[in-house]
Amino acid sequence: MSLPFDHDVAIIGAGPGGCVAAALLNKAGLGVGIFERTRFPRFVIGESLLPRCNHILHEAGLIDCIKDQAYMVKAGALFVVGDQRRAIHFNEQFTKGWTYTWQMPRADFDNTLAEAVQAAGVSLHFESTVTAVETGAVQTLRVTGPDGESRNIRTRFIVDASGYGRVLPRLLGLDEPSGMPLRHALFAHVRGDRRPEEASDGRTWVTVHPEGAWTWVIPFSNGQTSVGIVAEPEMLAAFPADPKARMRAVIASDPVAAEFLSEIEFVIEPGEIRGYATAVKSLYGEGFCLVGNATEFLDPIFSSGVTLAMESGARAASLIIRELGGDEVDWAADYSEYMMRGIDTFRTFVEAWYDGSFHTVLFAPNPKDSITRMITSVLAGYVWDMDNPFVREHKRKLPQLARLLRRMGPDPASTVDPKTIRPRNP
Repeated sequence: MSLPFDHDVAIIGAGPGGCVAAALLNKAGLGVGIFERTRFPRFVIGESLLPRCNHILHEAGLIDCIKDQAYMVKAGALFVVGDQRRAIHFNEQFTKGWTYTWQMPRADFDNTLAEAVQAAGVSLHFESTVTAVETGAVQTLRVTGPDGESRNIRTRFIVDASGYGRVLPRLLGLDEPSGMPLRHALFAHVRGDRRPEEASDGRTWVTVHPEGAWTWVIPFSNGQTSVGIVAEPEMLAAFPADPKARMRAVIASDPVAAEFLSEIEFVIEPGEIRGYATAVKSLYGEGFCLVGNATEFLDPIFSSGVTLAMESGARAASLIIRELGGDEVDWAADYSEYMMRGIDTFRTFVEAWYDGSFHTVLFAPNPKDSITRMITSVLAGYVWDMDNPFVREHKRKLPQLARLLRRMGPDPASTVDPKTIRPRNP
């Protein structure tokens, strides 16, 4: 390591994106320091992975420590809207990849990753808050430690993996309003989930409230369940202000959710994130980059948050290794454009969820197997597979498929071939 620097790379935040980046940088022989504001373990949501995450964990040398935790295996998801049900099976994919993943309390998951990178030689500083930063030829972080003392950390490169802390966007004026509509999330860990036997396969359940909100139900291997409600603020305002009473009242007013969540007991008190969608002006700058929720967060509906965090952490690490090794790196093409391809694919599916187009596709009777596989691959996190038409042309293919299905009547899907869903002329 060069003498003027405390670390080759300083990472802000020890969540999944930060730990993946740290593991890969450390494997390449770079000196890495992580500065984490909190003390682990700590509660956070985002508890359901996608199969794409398994690739990244394996690449980073972290897959075995996760397998050892005996987390709940997740083989897919179940969407429930009224009396309609549609299961998504990760073993039925267009893209060749992992057919399962896990869901777990993030406090334990993040702590497991943090302990693994520490054991591998990464310097990890808890209760260390970054209060100022200078970027340029040398990057300097001002860090306040658990003793209240502040010191300067000199580094060759900074990775902001601070999640909702969004350290560099705040300090460098990179925040930008999200284009996503304003929605809130209300969530808790509970006991007393009374779903039927088929729930034992570990799937995430998604139910839809008659007034448009939706509920996630994520089982853990410890017998607890994560329950979250996502809604527009005007809807939530019609329910009691007390978080416990509000959560119970929203569940009680949803006939599907009430059937198996009416007798829940709170293990972790309800929390709320208001206006969770975020965006930034740029994903990188001279001597720094942003990963995970420090960049952009869309919506929790398809559990994309941790996948995008890990993908961006891995992608950033590969480019930093090249740059600090003396190669010229095109951050615009190799990082921003790459990450935005995946983010924008998820964005199309999120928007289709809220405008109803995805519901039309999801609940189409007798769906064609090839289309189901393509869509399942997107929901499994393989949103960079350009061989998949629903990735390569997501902005056209998904809405066009929905329009076709609506036009063709009650039993059309088995006759729809993905090759016939042509882009419109510009």
